[in-house]
Amino acid sequence: MAWQGLTAEFLQVPAVTRAYTAACVLTTAAVQLELLSPFQLYFNPHLVFRKFQVWRLVTNFLFFGPLGFSFFFNMLFVFRYCRMLEEGSFRGRTADFVFMFLFGGSLMTLLGLLGSLFFLGQALTVMLVYVWSRRNPRVRVNFFGLLTFQAPFLPWALMGFSLLLGNSILVDLLGIAVGHIYYFLEDVFPNQPGGKRLLLTPSFLKLLLDARQEDPDYLPLPEEQPGPLQQ
Repeated sequence: MAWQGLTAEFLQVPAVTRAYTAACVLTTAAVQLELLSPFQLYFNPHLVFRKFQVWRLVTNFLFFGPLGFSFFFNMLFVFRYCRMLEEGSFRGRTADFVFMFLFGGSLMTLLGLLGSLFFLGQALTVMLVYVWSRRNPRVRVNFFGLLTFQAPFLPWALMGFSLLLGNSILVDLLGIAVGHIYYFLEDVFPNQPGGKRLLLTPSFLKLLLDARQEDPDYLPLPEEQPGPLQQ
């Protein structure tokens, strides 16, 4: 019964959050069980473009290291802030949410080439946190019961936490930078004098992922209208 309840609860999670979180957990489990090696997952431009191992463009966003504190810490933030974005400002806009992932991932990959970064999942997590924090500036966040501050400080707190753990903050800075670029292009620039939306979700994504909206001017045929069946 507990397993069924957990499954039912997980199926209530929005689709993108559910898919990304599950992919991260399954990838880490496969590495832990030695079904996969991190060397098969990391981003390597030579192997991608010369050996056509294109899956590395995706898998480098799915592996957060072996099971341990760092993995569970990242999964907590991925699940929480990805879900809050999808249920909040992206509610009913699945295609736009997926496009944000595609835009952020593409830009991180290009910038990651300059810093020789091999795994970018943490940067994507920080980007999600950054976008959420800028769209909810008045929310107060409790950081593990240690600090309480306004939401826009959260990405910087995460970067400081990475520094305390002895990790490189380059990945966090990349996530913040890409998150700010997305936020500026999507939320700031369109509202400036002469500004407009530059990030337009492709139509095929909307057709594929968004629920079809009924035409308000559509008049149903008599046989489509509710009422007694006419013989």
